[in-house]
Amino acid sequence: MTPAVWLKADDDVGDWETRKRRITTGLEAGVDWILVDEWDVSKVRELGEVNVAAFVTEDVDVIGEQAEELGEADAYVVGKDGEGDGTIDLPTDFAGSADLSTLRRDGADGAFVRIFDEDYEAFAEAAAADAEHTIVVGENWKIIPLENLIARIGSETDLVAGVQSAAEAETAFDTLDIGADGVLLDTDDPDEIRETVRIRDATNRESVDLEFAEVVEVEPAGSADRVCVDTASIMDDDEGMLVGSMSRGLFFVYAETADSPYVASRPFRVNAGAVHAYVRTPDGDTKYLSELGSGDEVQIVDTQGNTREAIVGRAKIERRPMFRVRVRAEDDEFETLLQNAETIKVQTPDGRRAITDLESGDEVAVFRQSGGRHFGEPVDERIIEK
Repeated sequence: MTPAVWLKADDDVGDWETRKRRITTGLEAGVDWILVDEWDVSKVRELGEVNVAAFVTEDVDVIGEQAEELGEADAYVVGKDGEGDGTIDLPTDFAGSADLSTLRRDGADGAFVRIFDEDYEAFAEAAAADAEHTIVVGENWKIIPLENLIARIGSETDLVAGVQSAAEAETAFDTLDIGADGVLLDTDDPDEIRETVRIRDATNRESVDLEFAEVVEVEPAGSADRVCVDTASIMDDDEGMLVGSMSRGLFFVYAETADSPYVASRPFRVNAGAVHAYVRTPDGDTKYLSELGSGDEVQIVDTQGNTREAIVGRAKIERRPMFRVRVRAEDDEFETLLQNAETIKVQTPDGRRAITDLESGDEVAVFRQSGGRHFGEPVDERIIEK
């Protein structure tokens, strides 16, 4: 599960204009939740589409009565101005806590706890038994309490760790190799907000192992219908897609990021091959290039094997002259069809090379995987591709 980024924007942050700037930055960056005071819920709804959590500072019974006026939140959080944040002394007997009593009644589903010492750590653990979301903010120690709570709480709640920077968020996501389920980011810095979202996106992304295969043959293959995959993303110089005629061996083909004397760069595009070929998708499955259309997702890969997702803007199909490229990796051979044009480039040990300059004996980057495919999904059965 991809962790969530919560953005703190209650009245501790400042006046409404200050909070609004922070919220707007968060919406533009792509945060998952905005945490505000309950009187700001409707204001957040007017700014954009996002999950809104609200601090409850009054009796939870009032939520239903005020919801129409204040706007209904997606989650209500108790603990502010109470035992959870240290405003009121923590009771010796947690069972008698006003915060926990409020949490256990209908209407509230989140707990906010500042961790000052072991007693507050235990209080957070008690709250987690009833809370859908448990937000913990370490005051003196940050990592040790989070490690303890991750180990003790398990999957009974979404554990959200308070952070003030992207670096702290990355640590929270990696703690105990399990990580927090989310972070509550408290900063006005737009760069920190955007970087935290980027780290969130990278947390569960797949990394693929590229290897080099020897080119056995490159020969003209006549004309065929080829597909340019035009995405809604700008790709970097080291990015492309994995495509091929056979699912067990896919070729790394660069995006058209390079300028040439005759054609302007199109960094949103990968000229991916003939209509029959496979392209890899973010879930590890494949699709035929002929199936791609606006709104579909494809996997973008860089030369180090890092991946991300991109939305297809359009698939552009035209008849063009093609090359057939056959390679050998260990005792296996596989191939693909790529357009005969200088703008189509593959990765070699010496860097990118145009398909028109490729020769037998060269090496190109490929991704190999076992098994065949049925409707794009891997299947464990005997399938012969040739």
